[in-house]
Amino acid sequence: MKELIVFDLDGTLAESKSALDAEMSALLSELLGMVRVAIISGGNWPQFEKQLLSNLPHDDRLKNLSLLPTCGTKFFRYQGAWQELYSEDFTTEEEARITGCLNKALVMAGFEAKETWGPLVEDRGSQVTFSALGQLAPIQEKMKWDPDFAKRKKIAAILTTLIPEFSVRMGGTTSIDITKQGIDKGYGIRKLRDTLGVAIDDMIFVGDAVFPGGNDYPAKEAGALSIQVRDPHESKRVIEAIVACLDSAQNTRTSMEARAQVVFNL
Repeated sequence: MKELIVFDLDGTLAESKSALDAEMSALLSELLGMVRVAIISGGNWPQFEKQLLSNLPHDDRLKNLSLLPTCGTKFFRYQGAWQELYSEDFTTEEEARITGCLNKALVMAGFEAKETWGPLVEDRGSQVTFSALGQLAPIQEKMKWDPDFAKRKKIAAILTTLIPEFSVRMGGTTSIDITKQGIDKGYGIRKLRDTLGVAIDDMIFVGDAVFPGGNDYPAKEAGALSIQVRDPHESKRVIEAIVACLDSAQNTRTSMEARAQVVFNL
């Protein structure tokens, strides 16, 4: 069985910008008691605290959890408290260039939102994120705005020509994430390998955007066995299957150890 289970957050473990529900929290807690888990998301650290950590038990199982905000450009581990291991932040000049080109790309794409909720552009230190309906948009509005990614693909294609030195990927339900070139979820997968000492072949990645251009796709490109899900409901079934496999493997080991002990005593 694999040694590390890696998840996306928005659209995979929880609805966009929403907290884990009770069932997901219980499933993740059970999984953390059996195997190491990591979560990579385009969201920043405060989003992890609000969506994830506030809904997980605060016990020793957190030592099995690694958190990688902003598409893996930051890395947090639990050591009695959450510690930041690295952060690949933009310079002031890089932030200004990205923001300027993003605004230009929106005009060129003919983008116009009839109604927005909160800021459209967020500086997350190591990532700039464009949210088409705003950071605080209701999930119902977000789900119906660009279900086939067509609107964001148009914006992202233009933006890529304007800032080819950066990585431009679609994430969540209405967002586009801009990071340094080579800093994406594949980077996060490799950082997990190097930091935790787990081979990529021993990882499973679960996300809702594991397709070319999606912000989960670099994890697959990095070599992690990847499972694409449609939503958190489907992720729950995946977690249940993984837990069942781990439980079966543990029971098999226990049975073998018991038989070995009998032979040894004989």
